[in-house]
Amino acid sequence: MKIFSIEPMGFAANSYLLTADGVHAVAIDPAQPRIAEEAERLGLEVSFCLLTHGHFDHIGGCAALQARGAKVGCLVSERALVLSNDNMGCDFGYDVPPFCIDFTFSDGEELSLAGIGLRVLATAGHTAGSCCFLAQDAIFTGDTLFCRDVGRTDLPTGSGAALKMSLKKLAALENRAVYPGHGVPTTLDEERKYGYLRL
Repeated sequence: MKIFSIEPMGFAANSYLLTADGVHAVAIDPAQPRIAEEAERLGLEVSFCLLTHGHFDHIGGCAALQARGAKVGCLVSERALVLSNDNMGCDFGYDVPPFCIDFTFSDGEELSLAGIGLRVLATAGHTAGSCCFLAQDAIFTGDTLFCRDVGRTDLPTGSGAALKMSLKKLAALENRAVYPGHGVPTTLDEERKYGYLRL
């Protein structure tokens, strides 16, 4: 599996393109419409978009990819937030290009998409339906865990108590490379070392 990290232009999340064959890809948190163009530049056809949660700065590129045939999925408990004003777009003056949720998944579900195996880990806290995706030796954490920081919990459906429980779930995992929603990559061992993950 090859991972392409795409940093945002302006305020938005990191986006990731995963490919097993160099042709078909899975997008995680396609934050901006230009992600579709970046995929084409890399010679990739995005078949699926996976959302770690539904905030506007993580979903702005879904419509552009869906128009090119990609299917969009999120945790079943996050679907309502993605499609409502709780996605925070209105609060920041950003109109999310309209798209639909094609499929949902649940905690612990094993997905096989574009030749890539991913496991869903529900990590409520930043939002009630936040999740992480485990793929080989990587974990995509959205706004649950960053390099030397954790996600905020003061936005709609957020919960500090839930985030603490979710961080314990991450702390129990073997070491993996962490690809966060914002900032630079890290590892689970590094975040254990600096105290952001505690059992």
